Amino acid sequence: MSSENPQALYRVVVNDEEQYSLWPAYKDIPQGWRGVGEADSREACLAHIEAVWTDMRPLSLRKAMQENPQNH
Repeated sequence: MSSENPQALYRVVVNDEEQYSLWPAYKDIPQGWRGVGEADSREACLAHIEAVWTDMRPLSLRKAMQENPQNH
């Protein structure tokens, strides 16, 4: 059973490696992350992350693989 408040608001946050996470809206966003969109329900934020985060590889790895495709 979840102890989370169903009315709690969250934010989608993303870092420079284009990795996504869920963050409580009442807390300051940690250094190295930025908010994406508006605060919303946990379910709505998770749905957004699922829709936009289609490649789980960090940005630096994706770039390296594009630059040197023969090595991967």
